[in-house]
Amino acid sequence: RFHTGHELGHKKGKGERWLAKFVLAPCAYGHFFIEHNKGHHRDVATPEDPASSRMGESIWKFVLREIPGAARRAWKLEQERLESRGKSVWSLDNEIIQPAIITAIAWGVVLALFGIGILPYILGTAFWGAFQLTSANYIEHYGI
Repeated sequence: RFHTGHELGHKKGKGERWLAKFVLAPCAYGHFFIEHNKGHHRDVATPEDPASSRMGESIWKFVLREIPGAARRAWKLEQERLESRGKSVWSLDNEIIQPAIITAIAWGVVLALFGIGILPYILGTAFWGAFQLTSANYIEHYGI
């Protein structure tokens, strides 16, 4: 499912990009397609790319570097894009805030329906989805 979000994020159409945001929302990883397409594709296999695993780096060390690194770089890229258009990074034009809102609504509905006891399952699902995308990056880019 989350790899579908990856593929939809490669598309140029607005509809497909919105679908990517919805597909990535359950794992709170909506920033992925921004960082992946605008950062990773540009900087793959360089020290600037948090999504390129390094020779000898364990999957767990990579996860701890890549997940926060990708989020930081996505925010920076989106901030640059919006500032170049004279818009605030905190506007609804921010393509990181948009999927974050979808995530908050979806998680809020699930919590309202099933109670706080479901929270560990939500967080586990979120981690597993992010881990799937991260582990694909790890394997595909190991040591390059």
